[in-house]
Amino acid sequence: MQREPIVYAVAGTLFGFVLGYMVANAGSDGPARIAPAASASPTAAFTAPGESQGAPPARPSAGPVDANEVRALESLAARDNTNASVRVELGNLHMDHRSFDEAARWYREAIAIRPDPDVIVDLGACLVNGGKAADGLAEFEKALKMSPDHRKAAFNKGVALMELGRPQEAVAVWDDLLKRFPDDPQLQTLKRQIDQVRASARRPS
Repeated sequence: MQREPIVYAVAGTLFGFVLGYMVANAGSDGPARIAPAASASPTAAFTAPGESQGAPPARPSAGPVDANEVRALESLAARDNTNASVRVELGNLHMDHRSFDEAARWYREAIAIRPDPDVIVDLGACLVNGGKAADGLAEFEKALKMSPDHRKAAFNKGVALMELGRPQEAVAVWDDLLKRFPDDPQLQTLKRQIDQVRASARRPS
C-alpha cells in the first residue's frame, strides 16, 4: 500500500528535544507513513530532514489496532510469500500502534524478500523505539552500506548513538550530514540541536 510523503516532527525534550518518528514504505523518494514517538524511551528514531515534504507532526497515540485491517493484510501476506509491500504495510500498522515486536517481525520478512534501505531504516527505527538502540544502530549501518547518501539512515544513526550514551559520535555523524548536504534548509534545525548537545557537554557537572 502506498502513502503520501510525511515530514518528520520535532517536539519535547531530550537535550532540548524529542525526536518524532516516520517510516517509509518504499524507495528513498517513495511514499511514507508516520508513527508515534515512543514514550518508554527519551528518543524515537525518525526520518532525516529533507527526506520528504509537508504534513503535520506525528500524532501522540494511534489508538487500538484495527483487527480487521490486520487480518486482511495478513491474509494477503499468507497468500503471497513474495509480497514485500504488504509486509511493510503490516510493519507500519503495528509501528503506528506501538507494537514494536510485531512491526519488527514484518519488516524483517519484507527485507528478506526484497532488501531495501528504507525498510531497513524502518526496522532500525522500530528497534530504537522498542528500547533496542544497539540493534537499531546496526540496522542503520546496514542501510548506509547499501546507500551511503541515505540521509534518513545517517540521521537515525545519530539518534541511536545518543540513545546509547555516545553523544560525541552522534554529533560527528550529524556534522558529516550537514557538511554533505549544506543547502538543505531543514538541516538547520539539526544544526541547532547539535549546538545544544555541545553546550550541554561544556556545562560543569
